[in-house]
Amino acid sequence: MKIHEFQAKEILRQAGVAVPRSIVAKTPEQASAAFTELAGKIAVVKAQIHAGGRGKGTVKDNADQRGVQLVKSAEEAATVAKNLLGKELVTIQTGPEGKQVNQVLVEEGCDIARELYLGIVLDRAAKLPVLMMSSEGGTEIEEVAAETPEKIFKEHFNPALGPQSYQIRKLCKKLGIDGPAARAAEKFIKGLCKVYVDTDCALAEINPLVITGDGGMIALDCKMTFDENAMFRHKDLAELRDLSEEEPAEVRAGNTGLSYVKLDGNIGCLVNGAGLAMSTMDIIKLHGGEPANFLDVGGGANVDQVTEAFSILLDDKNVKAVLVNIFGGIMRCTTIAGALLEAYKKLDFNVPLVVRLEGTEVEEGRKMLADSGIDIIIADGLTDAAKKVVATVA
Repeated sequence: MKIHEFQAKEILRQAGVAVPRSIVAKTPEQASAAFTELAGKIAVVKAQIHAGGRGKGTVKDNADQRGVQLVKSAEEAATVAKNLLGKELVTIQTGPEGKQVNQVLVEEGCDIARELYLGIVLDRAAKLPVLMMSSEGGTEIEEVAAETPEKIFKEHFNPALGPQSYQIRKLCKKLGIDGPAARAAEKFIKGLCKVYVDTDCALAEINPLVITGDGGMIALDCKMTFDENAMFRHKDLAELRDLSEEEPAEVRAGNTGLSYVKLDGNIGCLVNGAGLAMSTMDIIKLHGGEPANFLDVGGGANVDQVTEAFSILLDDKNVKAVLVNIFGGIMRCTTIAGALLEAYKKLDFNVPLVVRLEGTEVEEGRKMLADSGIDIIIADGLTDAAKKVVATVA
């Protein structure tokens, strides 16, 4: 689960981790008032969307307007907010369609002496959280990893104990941080790591992490995502979810108990099992096609879920064909065949449908489809299914 920058900073503020003073604004007038209230000579107006690269991003119909902009007056803050609010901001992570900006963060200026990168993720191989720091603050960490990986320094830590002081000193030495900044680093890093563990974060990223002129340390930007499976422990965090920032079809699927991720292709996929779904997408691409989605209906899908799954696929205007790939283990193939037929009758199915069934009662399930009188292309094996569905959209 993703949250906005201003929400992440509020979590850090409550935990005693240093962040700049800031005010959320949803109108130009509120942005102007926020600048006045902050009472500084400069401020920064920052678009609040669930995507990175905002500083380099531009508004769709106004290439001169960036997603993050320095302002020097209340009037300028209002103008920038007006240029952003209600507009689509296009960044490297949004795709060409961009994301609509519904609110901006007006933040006080900061005395920046140096910019660093700080991030925490779970290292699944080590089975521990890993603390990552780099001198390349303000740069996308993916670029640093690809071009200068030697500039990324890592320290794993026990989540029950947090990073130890000697580990932070090692990182500071490698990054040339000393004096007051090194002392500030210990408090800041330990505080952030505690937030990461206590809130079941999947990612906590400060980019840039700023060392100020007086040797302090402050989070100039913050990105946090959370493990959705742990949200039952964090009702307060679950309330921070902004559905307007999420793909509507993915929200709709989640409400039905389906696992769905929209992609850019034109072949819809309906599969039971995450591993099988990944394999299905891979083999479609192997044979020259492009999957339009990841969709796992699970091992116990019923008629209503299958019908909703088809409805979600067909509502995607890019979908030109659908591949159903089902392995009947817990669920019999006759059950899924019956659900497919019922769903087909309920919906306006106007694209080719290719079905591959394997597993329990597979022959009976295939016969049900063949005898239905419905125009369904039955495939014999996954390779055959992929070739047939790709051929329908060629």
